[in-house]
Amino acid sequence: MDKKVMPLLPLRDIVVFPYMVVPLFVGRQKSINALDDAVQKGREVLLVTQKSAKTDEPKSDDIYRTGTIATVLQLLRLPDGTIKALVEGKRRGKVAKFVSEETHFIAEVEEIFDSAHTGSDTEALIRSVLTAFENYHKLNRKLSQDMIQSVSSITDPGRLADTIAAHMTLKIENKQKVLELEDPTERLERVLGYLQTELEILQAERRIRARVKKQMEKTQKEYYLTEQLKAIQKELGQKDEFHVEIEELEDKAKKKKLSKEAREKVDKEIKKMKMMSPMSAEATVVRNYVDWILSLPWEEYTEEKLEIVEAEKVLDEDHYGLKKVKERILEYLAVQNLVKKQTGSPKMKGPILCFVGPPGVGKTSLGKSVARATGRKFVKISLGGVRDEAEIRGHRRTYIGALPGKIVQGMRKASSSNPVFLLDEIDKMSMDFRGDPSAALMEVLDPEQNNAFNDHYLDLDYDLSRVMFITTANVLHAIPVPLQDRLEILRMPGYTEDEKLRIAQQFLVRKQRNENGLKEENLDITASGLFAIIRKYTREAGVRNLEREIATVCRKVAKEVMKRKDDNVKITVTGSSIQKHLGVQKFKPTLTESEDHIGICNGLAWTEFGGELLTTEVTTMPGKGKLIITGKLGEVMQESAQAAMSYVRSRAGRLGLDKEFYQKLDLHVHVPEGAIPKDGPSAGITIGTAIVSALTRRKIRRDVAMTGEITLRGRVLPIGGLKEKLLAAHRAEIHKVIVPRENEKDLKEVPPNITKKFEIVLVDNMDQVLEHAILVAESERLFVEEKEYPHEKEKIILPRKPRLAEKEIVAH
Repeated sequence: MDKKVMPLLPLRDIVVFPYMVVPLFVGRQKSINALDDAVQKGREVLLVTQKSAKTDEPKSDDIYRTGTIATVLQLLRLPDGTIKALVEGKRRGKVAKFVSEETHFIAEVEEIFDSAHTGSDTEALIRSVLTAFENYHKLNRKLSQDMIQSVSSITDPGRLADTIAAHMTLKIENKQKVLELEDPTERLERVLGYLQTELEILQAERRIRARVKKQMEKTQKEYYLTEQLKAIQKELGQKDEFHVEIEELEDKAKKKKLSKEAREKVDKEIKKMKMMSPMSAEATVVRNYVDWILSLPWEEYTEEKLEIVEAEKVLDEDHYGLKKVKERILEYLAVQNLVKKQTGSPKMKGPILCFVGPPGVGKTSLGKSVARATGRKFVKISLGGVRDEAEIRGHRRTYIGALPGKIVQGMRKASSSNPVFLLDEIDKMSMDFRGDPSAALMEVLDPEQNNAFNDHYLDLDYDLSRVMFITTANVLHAIPVPLQDRLEILRMPGYTEDEKLRIAQQFLVRKQRNENGLKEENLDITASGLFAIIRKYTREAGVRNLEREIATVCRKVAKEVMKRKDDNVKITVTGSSIQKHLGVQKFKPTLTESEDHIGICNGLAWTEFGGELLTTEVTTMPGKGKLIITGKLGEVMQESAQAAMSYVRSRAGRLGLDKEFYQKLDLHVHVPEGAIPKDGPSAGITIGTAIVSALTRRKIRRDVAMTGEITLRGRVLPIGGLKEKLLAAHRAEIHKVIVPRENEKDLKEVPPNITKKFEIVLVDNMDQVLEHAILVAESERLFVEEKEYPHEKEKIILPRKPRLAEKEIVAH
């Protein structure tokens, strides 16, 4: 490689390739000096590109090392002091070192000459590049036809690569990379890669342009046709569809009874619509909004049936029992009647009721029955699984596809301002990052606020005060306390067997007979048959499964009727023949043990599906006082077992036990059916009785069941779900039930025909429970005198606290 010392001219935003003739406008003093020096010394100058075009006074580090040795063909000094220079690239040059940077750049330059490349591979590469460049020219019209012809005549691979790279729209960095490649074949391959990339970009641009052009043509065509249609309609004296729709909305708004706020909003939105283009997206949003406002019932009330006798008749036709709920509805109608007589119009706030009870007791169907009895419209929404606040309040109009919430949608569906509105499964709502729907319901279900309910979509106050809201739930604890406070809770406990029998006889058999196409004479299910279904094929608080089993019987009978080809066939289903229709019985009745046992006590439990008999087992074994508790018991139930054990230890003297018995024995408390989770405090006295039986080795009466919470002092505290528990005791053929005395008031809710079946013992403390439950021989006593196991009375003085008197506690 030859080395020469020559002036260096830094370039901005351009890379000059060999064989390229290009004009340069030079304004920087150092660059002007470099050109003057080049003209004086043989007209050769090294043209090198700057790394950054923003640098006005580049240093040697700001300049690439590879450039093009060019000849200055012409210099022209312009009036503003700049120079226009015409230069022609000759060959590549690389800066070996910088000689001077004072007045201008002078560098020692290594000249780089292209090596000759021939062969089939090179020829194939040249052809590929030429083909790609022709395609590039077809997509990029900036290149002239003469340029294509001159490029096609080049056979040297290095010169071909330089010429094409010079005329392509590439970044400065990519052009510099091509210039730095000394091998012609490599340079040609690099240029081919850039050509293919540019072709893909140009083809994508072409597709986009074609798509945009097509869309624009379509829009222009639609606009042109719309304008033509308007002109034709104007000539014929007709109006376009959009303006006709606006006039229809105006007429509808004039006739519609709206609140003052709603009237102002509708007038404002219609006025806005008139100024909009029919094609605008906003026009559709406004039209939908106005349509929603006008479709809602504003002060449009259904006339209520206020006849109490007729309403009571309707309620009794649809449902058996449920006296409390029916009484509440009749009370409301009676008050409505009196208010109407005094004021002339029954403008009274609708009640907000909550029916709480197990599945299948008729909560949802009772809502329909209430609507029928009062003559109101009925609308129902299910809240099960709702977790978004917008489901209740709606979305704001700013969102695409926004809609009002379920409350406003339900009112539109009802077409009345005073429907019966059923909010089903209110306890199944949940919350997440989108908000808490139960919090949104507080405004809806608050009689003091719901006369101005504000939906996010409507953004108007809507009166819900005359709506009769009925909510349903299986359990109360799943409903937030602030929401419970706004509801009038009406509990609907499970049905007794007698009630289920009446419901089946009066409602279910007739309904299923009709649904399965049977005549009354085709099927007769006797009372014994229905009792068999209730006891052996269902285990529920409601009657849903009972209806399902009756439907199965009806289908079997329908099949038999069709087989015999006689529509007058009569089939009687009895308790003994029920297995023929329903197969092997699904449930065995929960009965007591066949004989009395030590450490086995019958407890009573409440579940969502009604009451259950829950047996508790306790056994003792040699050990060190460990209390083992099994049966998948919850924390509260485990604590009840520990409290029962502490009570027994504190009463060891009276029970005739050694005071140190717990140091020699381990106790194992187990509640069978270990796969089922159990919790609650009401098993306290059951566990305590079983522990006393196991320790004293006395048997427990098998026909006694009990329920109650135990304290460390042996007090028996009240429990819940008494009716369901007594029903379970009745099903299990229990003769005596021990319940807390404080639950005496709850016995009024239990049907008399149930309470007559067994003896109910009311107790205050654990001693009374043991006397009724544990069998003691006539010659023995359950409790012994305290003096037989004397122990001192300990006096414990609590630490003094500020402003509190000293207390003394005597521990027994």
